[in-house]
Amino acid sequence: MPRPSANRKPLYDGNEAVAALAAADPKLGRLMQRTGPFTLRISGFQSPFEALAESIVFQQLHGKAARAIHTRMVESFQGVCGVGVHPSAQDLLDCPTPQLRGAGLSANKTLALRDLAAKTLDGTVPPLARIRRMDDESIIEHLTQVRGIGRWTVEMFLMFRLGRPDVLPVSDYGVRKGFALTFGKLKPEDKVAIGDLPRPDEMQKRAKKWHPWCSVASWYMWRACDLAKPDAAAKQPG
Repeated sequence: MPRPSANRKPLYDGNEAVAALAAADPKLGRLMQRTGPFTLRISGFQSPFEALAESIVFQQLHGKAARAIHTRMVESFQGVCGVGVHPSAQDLLDCPTPQLRGAGLSANKTLALRDLAAKTLDGTVPPLARIRRMDDESIIEHLTQVRGIGRWTVEMFLMFRLGRPDVLPVSDYGVRKGFALTFGKLKPEDKVAIGDLPRPDEMQKRAKKWHPWCSVASWYMWRACDLAKPDAAAKQPG
Protein backbone atom coordinates (compact mmCIF):
# COMPACT_ATOMS: atom_id res chain seq x y z
CA MET A 1 0.00 0.00 0.00
CA PRO A 2 1.18 3.57 -0.64
CA ARG A 3 2.91 5.62 2.01
CA PRO A 4 2.42 9.32 2.87
CA SER A 5 4.52 10.46 -0.11
CA ALA A 6 1.85 8.98 -2.40
CA ASN A 7 -0.24 12.08 -3.09
CA ARG A 8 -0.97 12.35 -6.81
CA LYS A 9 -3.93 10.98 -8.71
CA PRO A 10 -3.15 8.34 -11.34
CA LEU A 11 -3.44 9.46 -14.94
CA TYR A 12 -6.38 7.18 -15.71
CA ASP A 13 -9.96 8.22 -14.96
CA GLY A 14 -11.01 6.61 -11.68
CA ASN A 15 -14.68 7.52 -12.17
CA GLU A 16 -14.71 5.83 -15.58
CA ALA A 17 -13.09 2.74 -14.04
CA VAL A 18 -15.60 2.56 -11.17
CA ALA A 19 -18.55 2.90 -13.54
CA ALA A 20 -17.19 0.20 -15.86
CA LEU A 21 -16.48 -2.19 -12.99
CA ALA A 22 -19.92 -1.69 -11.42
CA ALA A 23 -21.58 -2.46 -14.75
CA ALA A 24 -19.43 -5.52 -15.37
CA ASP A 25 -19.60 -6.95 -11.83
CA PRO A 26 -22.64 -5.83 -9.79
CA LYS A 27 -21.39 -7.57 -6.65
CA LEU A 28 -18.19 -5.53 -6.82
CA GLY A 29 -20.36 -2.51 -7.54
CA ARG A 30 -22.18 -2.96 -4.22
CA LEU A 31 -18.85 -3.04 -2.40
CA MET A 32 -17.75 0.14 -4.17
CA GLN A 33 -21.00 1.84 -3.22
CA ARG A 34 -20.48 0.93 0.45
CA THR A 35 -16.85 2.02 0.39
CA GLY A 36 -17.19 5.33 -1.37
CA PRO A 37 -15.06 7.16 -3.93
CA PHE A 38 -11.89 5.74 -5.44
CA THR A 39 -9.00 7.67 -3.82
CA LEU A 40 -5.85 5.73 -4.77
CA ARG A 41 -2.82 8.02 -4.93
CA ILE A 42 0.59 7.44 -6.47
CA SER A 43 4.10 8.61 -5.60
CA GLY A 44 4.80 10.89 -8.51
CA PHE A 45 8.36 12.00 -7.85
CA GLN A 46 10.49 8.97 -7.00
CA SER A 47 12.87 7.43 -9.51
CA PRO A 48 12.56 3.65 -10.00
CA PHE A 49 15.73 3.24 -7.92
CA GLU A 50 14.34 5.30 -5.04
CA ALA A 51 10.92 3.62 -5.11
CA LEU A 52 12.39 0.12 -5.19
CA ALA A 53 14.96 0.93 -2.51
CA GLU A 54 12.13 2.06 -0.26
CA SER A 55 10.19 -1.11 -1.04
CA ILE A 56 13.16 -3.27 -0.06
CA VAL A 57 13.53 -1.43 3.25
CA PHE A 58 9.80 -1.83 4.00
CA GLN A 59 9.61 -5.56 3.25
CA GLN A 60 8.38 -7.69 6.17
CA LEU A 61 8.43 -4.77 8.61
CA HIS A 62 5.75 -2.74 10.35
CA GLY A 63 5.34 0.58 8.55
CA LYS A 64 6.50 2.78 11.44
CA ALA A 65 9.67 0.74 12.03
CA ALA A 66 10.46 0.57 8.32
CA ARG A 67 9.95 4.31 7.90
CA ALA A 68 12.38 5.00 10.74
CA ILE A 69 15.04 2.77 9.15
CA HIS A 70 14.52 4.33 5.73
CA THR A 71 14.82 7.82 7.22
CA ARG A 72 18.04 6.89 9.04
CA MET A 73 19.47 5.42 5.86
CA VAL A 74 18.76 8.59 3.87
CA GLU A 75 20.12 10.77 6.69
CA SER A 76 23.34 8.76 6.75
CA PHE A 77 24.11 10.17 3.28
CA GLN A 78 23.53 13.77 4.33
CA GLY A 79 27.21 14.66 4.08
CA VAL A 80 27.34 13.38 0.50
CA CYS A 81 23.90 14.25 -0.87
CA GLY A 82 22.59 17.08 1.30
CA VAL A 83 19.71 17.21 3.77
CA GLY A 84 16.72 15.07 2.86
CA VAL A 85 18.14 14.01 -0.52
CA HIS A 86 17.92 10.32 -1.39
CA PRO A 87 21.27 8.74 -2.26
CA SER A 88 21.91 7.82 -5.87
CA ALA A 89 22.66 4.28 -6.97
CA GLN A 90 26.36 5.12 -7.12
CA ASP A 91 26.27 6.65 -3.63
CA LEU A 92 24.69 3.52 -2.22
CA LEU A 93 27.11 1.24 -4.04
CA ASP A 94 30.12 3.22 -2.78
CA CYS A 95 29.13 3.54 0.89
CA PRO A 96 30.63 1.21 3.54
CA THR A 97 28.49 -1.67 4.71
CA PRO A 98 28.56 -0.53 8.38
CA GLN A 99 26.81 2.68 7.32
CA LEU A 100 23.81 0.73 6.00
CA ARG A 101 23.79 -1.76 8.85
CA GLY A 102 24.01 1.13 11.32
CA ALA A 103 20.74 2.50 9.92
CA GLY A 104 19.07 -0.74 10.95
CA LEU A 105 19.16 -2.66 7.68
CA SER A 106 19.61 -6.43 7.83
CA ALA A 107 22.44 -8.16 6.02
CA ASN A 108 20.02 -9.45 3.37
CA LYS A 109 18.49 -6.04 2.76
CA THR A 110 21.94 -4.49 2.53
CA LEU A 111 22.87 -7.01 -0.17
CA ALA A 112 19.55 -6.40 -1.95
CA LEU A 113 20.05 -2.62 -1.95
CA ARG A 114 23.57 -3.00 -3.34
CA ASP A 115 22.29 -5.33 -6.06
CA LEU A 116 19.54 -2.84 -6.89
CA ALA A 117 22.15 -0.09 -7.16
CA ALA A 118 24.40 -2.19 -9.40
CA LYS A 119 21.52 -3.22 -11.66
CA THR A 120 20.34 0.38 -11.88
CA LEU A 121 23.78 1.45 -13.07
CA ASP A 122 24.06 -1.38 -15.61
CA GLY A 123 20.57 -0.73 -17.03
CA THR A 124 18.82 -3.87 -15.79
CA VAL A 125 16.57 -1.46 -13.88
CA PRO A 126 15.59 0.92 -16.68
CA PRO A 127 15.36 4.69 -16.20
CA LEU A 128 11.89 6.13 -15.68
CA ALA A 129 11.53 7.47 -19.23
CA ARG A 130 12.13 4.00 -20.66
CA ILE A 131 10.13 2.12 -18.05
CA ARG A 132 7.06 4.23 -18.79
CA ARG A 133 7.10 2.89 -22.37
CA MET A 134 7.27 -0.75 -21.25
CA ASP A 135 4.30 -3.05 -20.69
CA ASP A 136 3.63 -4.45 -17.22
CA GLU A 137 5.06 -7.94 -17.82
CA SER A 138 8.27 -6.57 -19.33
CA ILE A 139 8.75 -4.38 -16.26
CA ILE A 140 8.17 -7.37 -13.99
CA GLU A 141 10.68 -9.44 -15.99
CA HIS A 142 13.36 -6.73 -15.67
CA LEU A 143 12.90 -5.77 -12.04
CA THR A 144 12.59 -9.26 -10.58
CA GLN A 145 16.19 -9.84 -11.63
CA VAL A 146 17.16 -7.73 -8.61
CA ARG A 147 17.90 -9.62 -5.42
CA GLY A 148 15.04 -9.34 -2.95
CA ILE A 149 12.50 -8.06 -5.48
CA GLY A 150 9.69 -10.45 -6.39
CA ARG A 151 6.59 -10.10 -8.48
CA TRP A 152 4.51 -8.61 -5.63
CA THR A 153 7.02 -5.79 -5.06
CA VAL A 154 6.94 -4.91 -8.75
CA GLU A 155 3.15 -5.04 -8.79
CA MET A 156 3.07 -2.47 -5.99
CA PHE A 157 5.53 -0.36 -8.01
CA LEU A 158 3.26 -0.62 -11.05
CA MET A 159 0.18 0.42 -9.07
CA PHE A 160 1.55 3.05 -6.70
CA ARG A 161 4.45 4.59 -8.61
CA LEU A 162 3.58 4.19 -12.28
CA GLY A 163 -0.19 4.30 -11.79
CA ARG A 164 -0.87 1.34 -14.05
CA PRO A 165 -4.62 0.58 -14.19
CA ASP A 166 -4.74 -3.18 -14.78
CA VAL A 167 -2.67 -4.88 -12.05
CA LEU A 168 -4.07 -7.81 -10.04
CA PRO A 169 -1.69 -8.84 -7.20
CA VAL A 170 -3.09 -12.33 -6.61
CA SER A 171 -0.49 -13.15 -3.93
CA ASP A 172 -1.32 -10.10 -1.79
CA TYR A 173 -2.94 -11.17 1.51
CA GLY A 174 -5.20 -8.12 1.72
CA VAL A 175 -6.46 -8.49 -1.83
CA ARG A 176 -7.10 -12.21 -1.26
CA LYS A 177 -8.90 -11.56 2.02
CA GLY A 178 -10.98 -8.77 0.48
CA PHE A 179 -11.89 -11.11 -2.37
CA ALA A 180 -13.00 -13.79 0.11
CA LEU A 181 -15.08 -11.23 2.04
CA THR A 182 -16.70 -9.92 -1.12
CA PHE A 183 -17.15 -13.02 -3.26
CA GLY A 184 -16.54 -15.95 -0.92
CA LYS A 185 -18.04 -17.23 2.32
CA LEU A 186 -15.74 -15.33 4.69
CA LYS A 187 -17.60 -13.14 7.20
CA PRO A 188 -16.08 -10.06 8.89
CA GLU A 189 -16.20 -11.75 12.31
CA ASP A 190 -14.51 -14.96 11.09
CA LYS A 191 -10.95 -15.86 11.94
CA VAL A 192 -9.23 -16.28 8.58
CA ALA A 193 -7.98 -19.76 7.72
CA ILE A 194 -5.82 -20.48 4.69
CA GLY A 195 -8.70 -22.41 3.11
CA ASP A 196 -10.84 -19.27 3.19
CA LEU A 197 -8.54 -17.43 0.81
CA PRO A 198 -9.03 -17.77 -2.94
CA ARG A 199 -6.56 -19.44 -5.27
CA PRO A 200 -4.95 -17.27 -7.95
CA ASP A 201 -6.94 -18.98 -10.71
CA GLU A 202 -10.22 -18.20 -8.91
CA MET A 203 -9.28 -14.53 -8.74
CA GLN A 204 -8.09 -14.42 -12.34
CA LYS A 205 -11.32 -16.05 -13.53
CA ARG A 206 -13.48 -13.37 -11.91
CA ALA A 207 -11.02 -10.65 -12.97
CA LYS A 208 -11.89 -11.33 -16.60
CA LYS A 209 -14.81 -9.01 -15.86
CA TRP A 210 -12.51 -6.35 -14.45
CA HIS A 211 -10.03 -5.72 -17.27
CA PRO A 212 -8.66 -3.15 -17.95
CA TRP A 213 -9.29 -1.86 -14.40
CA CYS A 214 -7.87 -4.59 -12.12
CA SER A 215 -5.86 -2.05 -10.10
CA VAL A 216 -9.07 -0.29 -9.14
CA ALA A 217 -10.79 -3.56 -8.24
CA SER A 218 -7.74 -4.56 -6.17
CA TRP A 219 -7.86 -1.26 -4.30
CA TYR A 220 -11.47 -2.02 -3.38
CA MET A 221 -10.44 -5.46 -2.11
CA TRP A 222 -8.20 -3.67 0.41
CA ARG A 223 -11.13 -1.44 1.31
CA ALA A 224 -13.27 -4.55 1.91
CA CYS A 225 -10.76 -5.54 4.60
CA ASP A 226 -11.06 -2.08 6.14
CA LEU A 227 -14.85 -2.38 6.23
CA ALA A 228 -14.56 -5.71 8.02
CA LYS A 229 -12.80 -4.14 11.00
CA PRO A 230 -15.11 -3.79 14.04
CA ASP A 231 -14.63 -0.02 14.34
CA ALA A 232 -15.40 0.46 10.65
CA ALA A 233 -18.72 -1.34 10.95
CA ALA A 234 -19.80 1.05 13.67
CA LYS A 235 -19.14 4.01 11.37
CA GLN A 236 -21.25 2.75 8.48
CA PRO A 237 -24.39 4.84 7.87
CA GLY A 238 -27.90 3.45 8.13
